[in-house]
Parts: sequence; C-alpha cells; structure tokens
Amino acid sequence: MTILLTGSDLTVEKLVAIARNHEPVALDPQALERIKICRAMLEEKLANKEVMYGTNTGIGEFSETMLNDEQVKEFQKYLIYNHAAGIGEPLPVEYVRGALAGRINVHAHGNSACRPEITLTLIELLNKGVTPVVCTKGSVGASGDLAPMAQAMLLLMGEGEAFYQGARLSGAEAMQKAGIPIPGLQARDGLAAINGSNVLTAISALHIYDMERFLKQAEIAAAMSIEALLGNMKPYNTKLHELRGFTGAIASAKNIAKLIEGSDLATGKMKTKVQDAYSMRSTPQVIGAARDAIAYAKSQVEIELNGVGDNPIFIPEDKLTLTGANFQGSPVALPMDMAGAAITMVCVLSERRLNRLTNPALSQGLPDFLAHQPGFYSGLMLSQYTADHLIVEQRILSAPASIQSIPAAADQEDFVSMGMNTALKNGQILDNAYGVLGIEFMAAAQALDFREFTAGKGSLKAREVIRKHVAHLEVDRPLYNDHNKMKALVKSGEILEEVEKAIGALIH
Repeated sequence: MTILLTGSDLTVEKLVAIARNHEPVALDPQALERIKICRAMLEEKLANKEVMYGTNTGIGEFSETMLNDEQVKEFQKYLIYNHAAGIGEPLPVEYVRGALAGRINVHAHGNSACRPEITLTLIELLNKGVTPVVCTKGSVGASGDLAPMAQAMLLLMGEGEAFYQGARLSGAEAMQKAGIPIPGLQARDGLAAINGSNVLTAISALHIYDMERFLKQAEIAAAMSIEALLGNMKPYNTKLHELRGFTGAIASAKNIAKLIEGSDLATGKMKTKVQDAYSMRSTPQVIGAARDAIAYAKSQVEIELNGVGDNPIFIPEDKLTLTGANFQGSPVALPMDMAGAAITMVCVLSERRLNRLTNPALSQGLPDFLAHQPGFYSGLMLSQYTADHLIVEQRILSAPASIQSIPAAADQEDFVSMGMNTALKNGQILDNAYGVLGIEFMAAAQALDFREFTAGKGSLKAREVIRKHVAHLEVDRPLYNDHNKMKALVKSGEILEEVEKAIGALIH
C-alpha cells in the first residue's frame, strides 16, 4: 500500500515499511503545493537581494560572506561536494532509505524552499529502488547529518554512487538505468536537502521498532526461565503493578501472566518459594522501566520525523525567514542514549536468570549447568561466558554519546549532539542483545526439558520453536553454532510471532 507523506503523520511503523519493506511512497498534493509556494517566496527574496543564510551567504563560519548572483548558482554544488566528507563502509540500505523518507517529510511542510523537483526526485529514488551509497561515519549530528546526507545528495547532480538492483553503480548510471531525471541544484536546493538530523533519526526509528519487539521476546524468555526455576507467580499479578502505577511494568506483568497461563505453577500444583530472587520477581519492573524509556524515545523520534528540521526556515504566510538550530540532533540523541542503556539493562537481567538456571546452588534442583552428566559434561557452562562478553561490550557502548560534544567549524558549531554515534552504538547494543537473549532462551528450553510438569502455553510454544532450530543438549558439542542460530532466531522475531499466534498478541 502506498504511504502518503504529508509532513505530519509519519510513524515509526510507516518508516519501517518504507525503509525495510520497500513500500511505495507518494507526496501529498497539498504538500507539493506548499513546497511550490515556499519556493516562490525564496525566489522573490533572492530577486530583492535579501540576505538568507546558506542561499546567498556562505555557511558555518562563512555565514557573513555574501555571494554574488553567479556564486549563488554554483554554491550549492560546492556545498554538497565539501560536506560529502564521511568515512567507512556504506550504511545499510534501510538506514539510507529511512533518511530519504524523513527528508521528504520535512520538505512536505513547505518551509524548506527547495524546488519541487528536489523532493520529487527523492520520491523517485525510494520508489525505483535507487539508494545512495553513504559512508557510515562522519556526522556529528548537528547542522543535521551533513556528511551522510551530502553524500546521498550527490545523486541530485548525477554524481556519487548508488545501489540499484543489487549492484553498486555510479550515481549517473544508477539514475539512468532507473529512468530518473537528474534535477541538478539551484539556489538553496543543496542545503535544503541535507540540513537535518534525518539519518540518525531514521536509524533510531528502525531501532525503536526492533527494541519494542525485543522487549516482548525478553518477556517470553523470562517466563520460560521463571517457570524452569519454579518461580512464585505472585509477582506477575497485574494488581501489584497497578498499585504502583508504572505503565511499562503493568504491561510487562500482563504479558508474563499471559505467557504462563495453563502452567502447573500458576494453578498452585507445584511448591514454590515464598519469595524469589530479584532477577525473577523484579522482571516486570525492570522490563517495564525499559518499556517506558523506549516509549518516551519513540515519542521524541516521531516528533522529529514530523517536524521541520532545517535551517533557515521560510514561513510564506508571514514572508519571514528564520535562522536557528532546528537541525540539532540532541532531542533524539538524548532519549536514544537512554533507550540503548535500557536494552543493556534488560540483558543484564537476562544473564542473571541464566546464572540461576546453570548454577547448581540456585537452580532449584536442575542438573549442574543443565548437563546430563555434570562433571563429565559441562553443559551450558561456557554459554554464560559468551553472554558475559556481550554484556560488558553493551555496558561500554551504553555510555551516552549525547554529552560528548567536540566543537567544530572554528567554534561556530561549538555544541554538537553526536547523535549519529548514539545511533550506531545502539545498533551494536541490539546486535549483542539478540545473542544474550538467545542464550537465555536456549538455557530456559534446556531447563524446561528437565522439568516434569506442564509449563504455560506461551512457554511451551516458545520451546517448540527453539527446538526447530537447536536440539536439546544431551551430549556436549561445540556451542557456537547453537549460539549463532539462537541469535538469528531472536533477531528474526519468529519466537514472538509463533507465541502470539498461539496465545494472542502481547501488549505492545
């Protein structure tokens, strides 16, 4: 289904559909009219020699330098050249597609003053599958993601490189093969195409989507582990959490209670402790806190996706040009730093449950390290080592990037968000998280195999899915294959999808 970009209703889910699932997009006709009106205002102001930053002046430290008429025509080209200064391997295609969609949505407000051809060309890039090659590193997340966005916008001049139909081509060849006319750049066009935090915001939107799914899987793994450890079920009574009032904890408790419905533990057939360790009974509060943090981050990301992130900003109804800092990435970087730390926190909790499953002093009678002949076989002893390595790396990556500003541009840009660093490290945090949770899933399934009672319907379905990918550990074997299969399984979301088919949707 075609997604209409209006400037005001782009959600995380819509961005994922465009960036990851290649849903077609269209520009709202009213948005196109707004763009035309704003462009007419700019051209009138240019004719009247009104001073406008980045249009007939230089940029950054050169903002006081006035350009003559001939320089105005050429300036945008050199602006893009100069700013296409990244480094490293190409960003994933979905990140770049997301950034293009976000930039179109900025233009849709009609406050950027680029020609309509620029915005419509970005629409064509998305719909015809031409994705600019963009280096991963180089943005400081203020004045927008200038380096990656400028590299992307080389295509507007038929330059740079692009991925098209699985091949990496020159920009000119990709545009020609896709049948996309090259619009070129005129006054204001280049800066209007790059001056926003669209790359870090698109990456963050994709991460938010994955984080939400990850937390539901964390609740499934927790339910399995808690059952395998003969947990007391009282901590997952919704009333307990409603009395405190945190939305995330209430949702998490409801999900865990739903997953363990039908369990002998839930019906009281099994003897349990009066009170379990924190890593078990605090699960709704901890995952709930992560839920609340990520919900806040999502709200900020969606504000940015639908805001006018640009500089200067043109307001046709008031014939006004305003310069400011609406490109600044901090409103997204700060909450996304918190979101990354939240995922790390959930993984620390996961590893503590893994420890209880494998530690004979804590495992409620399970075999040592879940091995069939402890001492001769070591079972899942070394799986904990792997999880610990991943978590230490996550902890290092959870240091906030949003406080790491290094001034740039001769101190004209003397506070920057470093939001691209936040986005990139969150990708690494998530990648490790899939591994940590995969190991807990594997251990929980192994532990449930040893138990002789009926587990909850959700837990049983999850174990069934796991067993399609990883066999029960009867005899010691190299575990790296199992770890990698489980990591891929968590990343795919198959466990979540199958569990929800069996017991109904978990609370989002």
